[in-house]
Amino acid sequence: MPLALSAVHAPGIDDVVAAHHALRARRPLVQCLTNSVSTNFMANALLAAGASPAMVDNPEEAGLFAGIADAVLINLGTPTQAQVASMRLAAEAAQQAGKPWVLDPIAAGGLPWRGGIAAELLHFKPTAIRGNASEVIGLAGLGGGGKGVESSADPSAAVGAAVELLAHAATVSASGPVDHVVGDVAGRTMLIRIAGGSALLPRVTATGCALGALVAAYASVAPDALTGLVAAHVHFSVAAEMAEDLAKHPGSFAAAFIDALDSVDAGQLRARARIAAAEAL
Repeated sequence: MPLALSAVHAPGIDDVVAAHHALRARRPLVQCLTNSVSTNFMANALLAAGASPAMVDNPEEAGLFAGIADAVLINLGTPTQAQVASMRLAAEAAQQAGKPWVLDPIAAGGLPWRGGIAAELLHFKPTAIRGNASEVIGLAGLGGGGKGVESSADPSAAVGAAVELLAHAATVSASGPVDHVVGDVAGRTMLIRIAGGSALLPRVTATGCALGALVAAYASVAPDALTGLVAAHVHFSVAAEMAEDLAKHPGSFAAAFIDALDSVDAGQLRARARIAAAEAL
């Protein structure tokens, strides 16, 4: 089913549960062009959540594989010249094939070379841009303050930048204690806040990167881009809360989080999801 980029209504918990069921039923193949720090954790997170990862990031295969995969993630964490060539090929192939793809613009606003790469990739119209608040602000300004993988801004401060980025992407999210998601609903720009998660998430390497991959997975099974983005954030936040119930320190939390991504079900989603009413911007 081709992805509809615009939602006909603001997604709620019923839409999230339906997207979660579709993810588990279809087990989408997600091509991940990601950083060297995150590959193992990201692959395990996708498998636990119900998707199938493929870390195909060489120039000889990246474009071809993007046409085969159900979705593509491009993460700018540790780019090399070869990987950047692969990113260009994969983004272009995904766009041409009508496949959803997600841009995770790590430090794009703070480092000029990768900022130029991110600006170039925006021409291929990502389905979603997912970052922390500083990264979203930095990408919108390309030099306006994105320092790296640590967010120095509250997600609410990134809403204006996220709206600006809708000129290049179907949806944008800034993650944090309360995730802020923006997208189009029946021709209107809407903001949806999603609370939850765990304070342990930023103390475990590659959790944010894994969220980007989960966004790509959901984008391939949801009826529209905004529903996919919201569903990924909810699944991720609920799993983090479940993991924190069992583990209070980073090492044990990492393992518990992978388990929780697997054990999340419709009942847990309905009981724990905290999706605020959509607000028109």
